[in-house]
Amino acid sequence: MSATRRKLTTIFSADVQGYTRLMEADEEGTLATLKQYRGAIARLIDSHGGRVVNTWGDGLIAEFPSVVESVRTAIDAQNELAGHNAVRPAATQMRFRIGINLGDVMVEGSDIYGDGVNIAARLQTSAPAGGIVISNTVYDQVRNKMAVGFEFLGDLVVKNLEEGVPSYAVRIGGQESKAAPAPPRAEPAATPLASDAPTRDAAGAGASLERRISRKFLLLGFIALGLAAINLLSWNGIFWAQWPILAVSLLAGLRLASTTSHINRGIAILGAVALGVVAVNLLSWQGEFWAKWPLLGIVLAGGIGWAIRKRG
Repeated sequence: MSATRRKLTTIFSADVQGYTRLMEADEEGTLATLKQYRGAIARLIDSHGGRVVNTWGDGLIAEFPSVVESVRTAIDAQNELAGHNAVRPAATQMRFRIGINLGDVMVEGSDIYGDGVNIAARLQTSAPAGGIVISNTVYDQVRNKMAVGFEFLGDLVVKNLEEGVPSYAVRIGGQESKAAPAPPRAEPAATPLASDAPTRDAAGAGASLERRISRKFLLLGFIALGLAAINLLSWNGIFWAQWPILAVSLLAGLRLASTTSHINRGIAILGAVALGVVAVNLLSWQGEFWAKWPLLGIVLAGGIGWAIRKRG
């Protein structure tokens, strides 16, 4: 059994968007296309000095000693696959999502493990079909070395990591621009875009996210209206629907806070909880504003968290 060691490397993670749908429509054709496309990616990885670490299902993990070459590989791969898709019927087109991270990993034999790999995989799942998303560690290394644009996407939430990972979309498909300036370390959300010209990939990802959030809020709104209607139609002198409506509203507030990129998500979540506490106090009013004590605890928790982040 080989000994475990650690190293710094660039992790390249890719998978197919909508692979299950493609397999349900045509298993043999999809598998043949997957082999062709993944073979093209593997060839580009090798030509840019990388190494395919593992493949599974529709996924692929590779590593590169050069951060710049990993991003060049991703751009070349997406451009080449776009050319293949252009001559295929829309229903059979296969689009990959790619995520890239520079991080410390554990090595056992030819395999790599650890948070560095997990972050790359999470970046990949946040990328749009045919797109590329990179971490801030990759961005810092390539922003002045490549004639492509980058768009700051905010902090990406990664399982088992307390701090979010700042992420960037790579602009491809001919939308080249000057390299973006480095983001301010203390306030990454204020980072200017590399260019004002939007791309279909970045704009499509943002629009898709907005549509998903809008649908969820619309659903929660209908649930709240339904509860109020049931209460009124079965009226017995008590408006009990206020409590489930409050719960639905709090759920909506927490959901919005967890997806915002305009302010720190932790502070936004604490703010939503604080509003919920005040609402409970007011709806059950008995002449005392007891919510001041949990509000004080929330403010202290937010202040302590902010101080810890500033020190880090």
